Amino acid sequence: MTSIERTAYPRFRRLVTARELAELAPTPDEVAWARDRSRTDDHLLALVVSLKCFQRLGYFPRPDQVPEIVLGHLRRSVDLPESVVPEPGSARTAEAQRQLVRERAGAVLDPERARQLAAGAIREAAQVKNHPPDLINVALELLVKESLELPGYTTLDELAATIRHEVNNELFARIVARMTGTERAGAEALLRVDGKTESGKNRGRLRCQRLRF
Repeated sequence: MTSIERTAYPRFRRLVTARELAELAPTPDEVAWARDRSRTDDHLLALVVSLKCFQRLGYFPRPDQVPEIVLGHLRRSVDLPESVVPEPGSARTAEAQRQLVRERAGAVLDPERARQLAAGAIREAAQVKNHPPDLINVALELLVKESLELPGYTTLDELAATIRHEVNNELFARIVARMTGTERAGAEALLRVDGKTESGKNRGRLRCQRLRF
């Protein structure tokens, strides 16, 4: 699995800077919008948290992915006491809040289209790029451009790994198909060490290195 830290996938880091907190502060218009759509203080805070996190990340993080410092900052921004927690209530209410946020942000939830677009972008990029983080970043750029809610990181990571493997195999097959018998024999000779043929696993690794790189 590609480390998320090596990609541009948006997330809250352990240390949230004062500048980041300032950028997360809701505007008076956003606060008024949230108050008009909330019945309790808990609902209000939940809606504000969802709105600002979505604006920052492009998806709705799990509660444990939102740093306490961010929650505290947003709580103070709407003048709520420390006892208030971001609790939307039922699952139905939570989804209704998420849809309100999508509409305000101009974003669309369409997992299938997001997956198809990401796969197409990764496949095209894999023709000239081989570094997994680069492939994931290409997909992210397109999804943001299309105003789609971002899929989970593991979805993009698995797509990049699968498609990269397929494209590499296609490239290797095309190269081998163009080789003459003499050239193939010469390539096989590169895989022999001290008169012995390398194992299948090492042979594949060496072939990738020599043919692709």
